[in-house]
Parts: sequence; C-alpha cells; structure tokens
Amino acid sequence: MAEAVTLWRREAMFLTAMLASETGIVGLNTLFKAATSKGLNSYSFLGYSYLLASLLLLPSHLFSNRSTSLPPLSFSILCKIGLLGLIGSTYVITSYIGVKYSNPTLASAISNITPALTFILAVIFRMEKVRFKERSSLAKVMGTILSLVGAFVVVLYHGPRVFIVSSPPYLKFPQLSPSLSSSNSDWIIGGCLLTIRDIFVSVSFILQAHIMSEYPAAFTVSFFYTLFVSVITSLTGLVMERNNPSVWIIRFDITLICIIAMGIFTPVYYVIHSWTVRYKGPLYLAIFKPLSILIAVIMSAIFLGDSLYLGCLIGGVLITLGFYAVMWGKANEEKTQLLLLVEKENSPLLLNHNDDQS
Repeated sequence: MAEAVTLWRREAMFLTAMLASETGIVGLNTLFKAATSKGLNSYSFLGYSYLLASLLLLPSHLFSNRSTSLPPLSFSILCKIGLLGLIGSTYVITSYIGVKYSNPTLASAISNITPALTFILAVIFRMEKVRFKERSSLAKVMGTILSLVGAFVVVLYHGPRVFIVSSPPYLKFPQLSPSLSSSNSDWIIGGCLLTIRDIFVSVSFILQAHIMSEYPAAFTVSFFYTLFVSVITSLTGLVMERNNPSVWIIRFDITLICIIAMGIFTPVYYVIHSWTVRYKGPLYLAIFKPLSILIAVIMSAIFLGDSLYLGCLIGGVLITLGFYAVMWGKANEEKTQLLLLVEKENSPLLLNHNDDQS
C-alpha cells in the first residue's frame, strides 16, 4: 500500500511539472505578445532574458564541474555548444518574431510538427530508414504527412471565426486589443517564421543528442547554451537595430516583467525537461506537447481577446493526429528493437541449456 501511494505521488509530481512547464511556455508567449504592444523589442528581450538565465544557471554549472566522472570540457565540445547556440538563436528569434506577427495559438499548433520534421531530417541524414512493410515506419510516414498538411492549413487558411470570447476587463491587458489582431498577410508571415523555427528546433535536437552523448552534463551545456544565445541575439540586435538604440532601454512596466519571467523560467524549463527525460523518457515529454494548443487558445482568448479561427482548429487537429502517429510509430519501433535485443541475449543461454541436456 505504501509503495502504491509513493508511486502515485511520483506520477502526480511528473504530471504537475509537465503541466506547469507547458502552461509556462504558452504563458510567456502570451505575455510577450502583450509586451510587444508596449514597445518590447524581440532582440533586447532575448538578449536580456537569456543573460539572466545563464547567470541563474552559473552556480549549477560550477557545482556540476566538480564531478570527477565528467570528461574534460574540450574546445571541440565548446565549439559544438556554440553551434547549438547559433541554431538556438536562430529559432528563438524567428519564434518570437513569428508570435509577434501571429499569436500564441498558432505558435503552439505549429510547434507540434517538430517530431515530423525531425523524422524527415533523420531520414535525409540516414539516421532512420523507411520500411513501408512495418507498421511503425508507416505510422511515422503518415503522421509526418498529416502534420505537414495541418501546418499548411493552419498557415494558409485563416477561415471564419469559430467563436469570439469577450473576456472581463480586469483580465485583459490594457490598450492591447486593436494592435494585437493579426491581418491575413501577417498571419502567413508569422506561420512561415514559426515553421522555419521548427526546422531549426529539429536540427538542434539532433545536435543536442550528439553533444550530450559526448558530454553528459545538462547544467553545463545549458549554461553555455543560454550564454551563447544571449551573446548572439544581442549582437544580431545591435546590427539590426543600429539606428534605433532606444530598444535596449527597458521601462518598468510589462516589458520588464516579461524579461524577468523569461529569464527565470528558462532554466526551470530546462531542469524540468532534463529531469523528466531522465526518469520517464522522451516519449512522456512529447505526449504533453499538443496540450499547449488548448492552453494557448484559453490564454489568448482570456488575456488577448483573440478569437479561434476555423483554419487553426482544423490544422491543429491534423497536426495533433500526425504528432501522435509519429510518436506511436517511434514508441512501437523502440519496443520492437528492445524485444529483439532481449531475444538475442537469451538465445545463447537457451543453446547452452540445450547442449547441457544433450
């Protein structure tokens, strides 16, 4: 009985942590969308928030560096983390500019095509093989097609409003409603930027897995990654906004709240995901991704006064179905590989046992 209660508490802890992390990331997108109407610049936001995140991760990096079991942090590994930071900078810049042009609901919907894009890249780089005779491989192919079709629908077809929410005045951010509605052209631009983001996210997943296999220190990798992202996004901002230095001046309003919230949440988000992947596996982590669409719809309706459009609803359903098809195929493939490995390990024991009997 005591073991059952402990197990239930452990599962509840994982569930709560994942729900909090998904709600937090959608909440940050919603807060950022609101802060852009107050003059928050994407480059200064990313530069300052990732700098704060790296400072918060610094003690953990110094503590984990004392471990004697870790290999030395070589220049080669630092270069690879730097490349990861460059890719990360590209996708966070395109992500938040995409949210600025569209809304958090579109960002959450399109983010679910990441497994499909990762599968495509894995096939291109010969890390995966497509076998149409196997159900798992066929599920991944069909799921990828569904996800991509859903992404095209969500970006190119706005459609009529499914429902309009009139939220209470005390919940809405003041003076935001007129400037936060996205035109059709802005919606398409935002959707394209968010799709580009997910291509780079998929590339970063492959590179991150390679780095972690060489240097399995999550806090150290996260510290240098956030530091590199802060430096690269700041340098990019200095070039892009060279004629507008006022973007680096942060006022004491919602823009400052947004930067601090992002800076604090980023290391927490990394810790939750690292902890969950370690004990529950990447599949458990991925299961919660489509939930972000529902959270984004609710938050956007309440705080931004956004309506849900038919194109986003249809595309979101297609992407979610494709997402789960890809993840089912991957899980089934891993299960098959595990069973084959167990059979391979047991077969010599069976042969030896038969020889002894004869």
